[in-house]
Amino acid sequence: MKHVKLMVAALAGAAFTWGALATTSAYAEMVKGPKVTWKFNVWGKKRAFTAGVDEMARLVSEKTGGNFKIKIFYGDQLGGKKQNLDNLKAGVFDAAKVCWAYHPGKVQSMMVLNLPFLPVANAEMQMKVSEAVYKHPIPQKELADKWGVFVLMSSLLPQYEFMGRGPVPKTLAGWKGLTVRSLGGLADAMRKVGSSISTMTATEVYQALDRGAVDAISFPFSYAHAAYKIDEVSEWYTANLAPGTNDCPDVVSIASWNKLPKQYQELMNDSKAQAYKVLAATYKAKDAKNLPKFRKKMKEIKYTAAELKNFRAVAGQPVYDDWIAKNQGKFDAKGLLDFVLKTAATN
Repeated sequence: MKHVKLMVAALAGAAFTWGALATTSAYAEMVKGPKVTWKFNVWGKKRAFTAGVDEMARLVSEKTGGNFKIKIFYGDQLGGKKQNLDNLKAGVFDAAKVCWAYHPGKVQSMMVLNLPFLPVANAEMQMKVSEAVYKHPIPQKELADKWGVFVLMSSLLPQYEFMGRGPVPKTLAGWKGLTVRSLGGLADAMRKVGSSISTMTATEVYQALDRGAVDAISFPFSYAHAAYKIDEVSEWYTANLAPGTNDCPDVVSIASWNKLPKQYQELMNDSKAQAYKVLAATYKAKDAKNLPKFRKKMKEIKYTAAELKNFRAVAGQPVYDDWIAKNQGKFDAKGLLDFVLKTAATN
């Protein structure tokens, strides 16, 4: 694992801030180097979710005069979303979006970011917490040893909310008996309140809701509901449930990374700040467009402070305890969760 350690050290030294772009020479000046083309696989079309990698691809091409290109293959062109980890390991492509919840049992430690009700109040805090976890030795080692990959950057998926049709869950008790599409820790939280869970992928949800196979869909709010046109077949949506999110970052093959010239590695690291800024701004712009449309078309559900407190009591700590019990024998699950909570509290 010598090369992995060298790669990790290089990444750990990459620093950037939310408010200002990196100013190293690798970013500020044109970067000379050989012609390299990377393949990046992602499901679905170009949208807010891909704004970060879209900007990264634009920047590296611009700063190298077109010598380094990241070619993004939308719509699962290079393989299905549930095979992205396996295909990265096999060298089918160089990088990809990976939702850990699409790979149950394959990467246990990264699921810590999918736990419900993590105290992550905004996109900047989410970026800082996620980056800290990506650099933590437990998930770094699991990803490198099992899959030969590391995480380049977060997709900053917003807090999830539900959109559905039929029975309106006006209170916490209203979720009992409903079939909902939910993944990861969010699915565990909804089980605690009596919902039945469907774990279909994002590209399957429109037809499922339209045909009545599920009562509600949880998605990053609000961009994903609009991107997958869930609002077209829904009657209501939750506005403040905010049960958490799923981590679906940009993941890179270590073998591909180690083949890159050092100046290209530095350029990618230095481009992250701008990519994050564009990503966060894109989500915000989608909210400005989507929320008025949603409010006009559908019933908006807002829960009382008492209902939300009850939800967290029922589906927060109990889910944490279950996750720790399930994983403590494999790695220091409690220590990793404590690290996440402490990082969130200090940012």
